[in-house]
Amino acid sequence: MLTKEYINELKIKGNGALLKAISEFTDSGTLASLLEKLGYLPKDFDGNLLIPLLNHESHQIRLGAVKNIGKLEDIKYIQILSKIARQDTDSMVRREAVSSIGRMRHPQNKSILIEMLNDLDPKIVLQAIRGLLVFKNDKVVENSLKQLYKHPNEMVQTVIRKEFFTQSTNKTGQPHTKTYEFLKNVVVNGDVRDVLKIVPDESIHLTFTSPPYYNARDYSIYQSYQEYLQFLDKVFREVYRVTKEGRFFVLNTSPIIIPRVSRQHSSKRYPIPFDIHAFLVNMGWEFIDDIIWLKPETSVKNRNAGFLQHRKPLGYKSNPVTEYLMVYRKKTEKLIDWNIRQYDWEVVKKSKVMEEYETSNVWKIDPTFNKVHTAVFPLELCNRVIKFYSFKGDLVFDPFAGSGTLGKAARKLERLFFLTEQDEKYFELIRNDLSNKTIFSDKEPKFFTLEQFKKII
Repeated sequence: MLTKEYINELKIKGNGALLKAISEFTDSGTLASLLEKLGYLPKDFDGNLLIPLLNHESHQIRLGAVKNIGKLEDIKYIQILSKIARQDTDSMVRREAVSSIGRMRHPQNKSILIEMLNDLDPKIVLQAIRGLLVFKNDKVVENSLKQLYKHPNEMVQTVIRKEFFTQSTNKTGQPHTKTYEFLKNVVVNGDVRDVLKIVPDESIHLTFTSPPYYNARDYSIYQSYQEYLQFLDKVFREVYRVTKEGRFFVLNTSPIIIPRVSRQHSSKRYPIPFDIHAFLVNMGWEFIDDIIWLKPETSVKNRNAGFLQHRKPLGYKSNPVTEYLMVYRKKTEKLIDWNIRQYDWEVVKKSKVMEEYETSNVWKIDPTFNKVHTAVFPLELCNRVIKFYSFKGDLVFDPFAGSGTLGKAARKLERLFFLTEQDEKYFELIRNDLSNKTIFSDKEPKFFTLEQFKKII
């Protein structure tokens, strides 16, 4: 058995013991395991012991040999590694060879790494980029890397743009953690498209919304599904503009069923989450996560009754007990840590999620029902999204506010809210709920028509 103690003993005994062990292990699995567990190599380790293994039929053994040769960071192995990088039949082995060349940080290796930028395997290209970034101030290297700006692989593009073409989206000069006074705890009665036209860029820290269902409710009627998607596209493009750099947009949607006209016709099911995703990515949102909201089966309409009776194939219909929370982030070259560092440590500390939380992407939350609004956000759903994707003092936005649950949750969690709602009936519902004086200790909510809001702006 290849124990740590045994391998350390081999290394202490020197190259002869290692060579003997390598030559005696005829089982590929054992030899590969030895190479994987060698760890730190003595200064006098002879890399030539491993060179015969570079032609082994097992790609795992070839990989192990390349890794250990790479640990030596000796320029005398550059030609051997270069040959492996170009010619080996296994992508992982080639990647490791390129990585080993890059880790040497030797100027002689620049031309080899530049050559590897033309490889058809994007993972090879990424390893070559990594090795060349050490020399990014070299004009030849810089020009070679910049040419990858329009590389077909999106990960290559991302790295190059971050290194050479980073531009902040914040052109307002407003601090990342702040927003405008005229948006704080404000509810506007109007078409969100008209409202957002006058909202400044980079104003919102988090958007969480559930758009109107396509012709499945009385309050949302569109002439066609395409018209519906185009409506959402216009809204979410504006949401993108007003969202601060690197901040989040969480969209709650689900496939919907349009009932059949008669028994001679079939119903139609529309996959809204999957169709709108392409629109969102095209406008610049980066997909981060998919969270499943799981509801009790007793809370949804039963579609299974017919199949329960006849049990005939093709007639099965499942009961839809899930909705999607699609999590997106506004495109940026900056990491999450940059966003966090914009806040004072006290704010970060107070915003930490210290209680128990759901670790999986399946959230079991009971739906909420309301006599006035037929599709209400559960308070717990809003609580989780706000806590996970914003800091205390942030401005959270719901462009389709409905009954205003996001506003209630925001204030409870010491965030600010900005809500828009077109339906006057629902606007009044929000006004009645959020005007409760006992809920707010500061920054009383304000309610405006679109024209009033324009004057405030």
